[in-house]
Amino acid sequence: MDLKELKQLSAPELSEKAKELTQELFNLRFQLGTGRLENPMQIRKTKRTIAQVKTLLRETERASQKPGS
Repeated sequence: MDLKELKQLSAPELSEKAKELTQELFNLRFQLGTGRLENPMQIRKTKRTIAQVKTLLRETERASQKPGS
């Protein structure tokens, strides 16, 4: 998913996406360890997507807080 698609998701959907990506990262690392991973760049892409999702979650969290409180 690219950033535009991620921005359209709600906070619960982003949380679920983060869980899915974390599980995918685990699987990719396991494949790397066993020598079955064909494209090691998938790990880097997955880590970046996780970071983007977490950033969007934090932005929505901060936006929901009232300014000045």
